[in-house]
Amino acid sequence: MPNMNPKKVSMPVQDPQVRNHNFDEVALGYTPEQAMEEADRCLQCKHKPCVNGCPVRVQIPEFIAKVKAGDFEEAYQIIKETNALPAVCGRVCPQESQCEQKCVRGIKGEAVAIGRLERFVADYHMAHEKDDIKKAKSNGHKVAVIGAGPAGLTCAGDLAKKGYDVTIFEALHEAGGVLVYGIPEFRLPKAIVKKEIDALKALGVKIETDMVIGKVLEIDELFDQGYESVFVGSGAGLPNFMGLPGENLNGVFSANEFLTRFNLMKAYQEGVDTPIFKAKKAAIIGGGNVAMDAARCAKRIGVEEVYIVYRRSMNELPARAEEVEHAEEEGIIFKTLTNPVKILGDENGYVKGMECVEMELGEPDESGRRRPIVKEGSNFVLDIDCMIMSIGTSPNPLIRQTTKGLDANKWGCLVTDEHGKTTREGVYAGGDAVTGAATVILAMGAGKEAAEAMDAYIQGKDKN
Repeated sequence: MPNMNPKKVSMPVQDPQVRNHNFDEVALGYTPEQAMEEADRCLQCKHKPCVNGCPVRVQIPEFIAKVKAGDFEEAYQIIKETNALPAVCGRVCPQESQCEQKCVRGIKGEAVAIGRLERFVADYHMAHEKDDIKKAKSNGHKVAVIGAGPAGLTCAGDLAKKGYDVTIFEALHEAGGVLVYGIPEFRLPKAIVKKEIDALKALGVKIETDMVIGKVLEIDELFDQGYESVFVGSGAGLPNFMGLPGENLNGVFSANEFLTRFNLMKAYQEGVDTPIFKAKKAAIIGGGNVAMDAARCAKRIGVEEVYIVYRRSMNELPARAEEVEHAEEEGIIFKTLTNPVKILGDENGYVKGMECVEMELGEPDESGRRRPIVKEGSNFVLDIDCMIMSIGTSPNPLIRQTTKGLDANKWGCLVTDEHGKTTREGVYAGGDAVTGAATVILAMGAGKEAAEAMDAYIQGKDKN
């Protein structure tokens, strides 16, 4: 008889008033006993609705059954059949809107904690087992992957398992993409990302860093060097701004720059030669996961008052509920139904405040969310000395500008079919370069789909 407790087994976490002063992981993970107790809540549905909600098709009931039986290593091997980065996905995937949303247990209570169990299994493997990774037999074909983020890493790993000679070209000095420059240490420890990447290298994947494709090399030159197909997983790293008066003042940053300095360049560590703006009062504009990350990072480097400024209500926040809850616990102040209209500066060109207006919600727009409307005469000034813009990102145009026949839409995202095939022969793409800023797991799913299509293309079995 399954455990019919309607509630998930709680995840141990650091105390909020301790963790908002350190950079250690907030969620501490399940013990083996807690994992087995939670696994016992799974009904082992024959039609597996949870699997349909997983972009990389992890065999969820099968791995959970192994956790329930205490066979954690076998559970890990089941996950690894389709997911190249289980320790990452267990931490940052929005399971509540994917696999867990489909869980039957969620109808009359809380869904099975699939993400927490995935994280437990991956962590247990890393702590207790030594990987015995064997390279696949070479099939004599050579492919290139642009970008070492979630999409590129997944595509590269799947192709390496099929025997391809795979080289990833990464623009930054370290592989990982958003996993290393965007997501903070307290949500995703970088040592875990490194272990996942090392496992891909053991499969034979080569990674060349400091390689800006479109500058150092162009896609045409990759084909000239013998690469038979190219996957573009270059992400969406170009920050969007609002075009407000005062955006050129000192103290205004994009969330991308702030988080890159903080995470990849370790600006929070003593003795690291990476400058970061030390504000007293900061406003983060936006309501997604990136905004939560920026706000919580700012709090940890000593910003006294940190505001999330969002034009809709708490109910419409696009960030994960868990991230919003953690931010509130850590003292982040939410100023919802508020929108900035002007950034105020002092005589030295530094931010000294932000003029805002209050908003109210009208009828739903094309996204289905209620459209925010300005309340006339509601202007007020928020006392801040730093503003961080987190209102989305777009793909860098460099690759499409230097590659003939590579079409993009009006937002600068590459145009592909459902298998990741672009308008340029032999070139495939996926992740944020195609969708705009989205989730890690969706990028991984796109990388997996493109790997299948690239294999079919090279083997003369093109899906189209």
